Amino acid sequence: MASKVFRGNILNTLVPISRFNKGEANKVFDEVRLSGYKIVVKNNAPACILLAPESYQEMLDIIDDQYLLALANERLKNDIGTAYSFDEILAKDGLSITDVDAMEDVEIEL
Repeated sequence: MASKVFRGNILNTLVPISRFNKGEANKVFDEVRLSGYKIVVKNNAPACILLAPESYQEMLDIIDDQYLLALANERLKNDIGTAYSFDEILAKDGLSITDVDAMEDVEIEL
């Protein structure tokens, strides 16, 4: 599935900073909501990128997913051929599924 963040013609995403000086900030923000992002140009060079909150969250999710995938692949590479069931992992720590069900909040650290 293609990301909304990276679609479109790059030329359509450029916004001169002078538009903000002309009081067009609300219009630019509306454009960001529609397109996902805009590149603000100052003196013919990119100065910053404006992202819609949804686009920013999507990017964070993609980064997080890639990090977790890399971590999982590294763990598989280091422990290839060994797989443990959930029950085996619980038993290693002297727990049962009933113990886990009784816990209100479980926080997992990486």
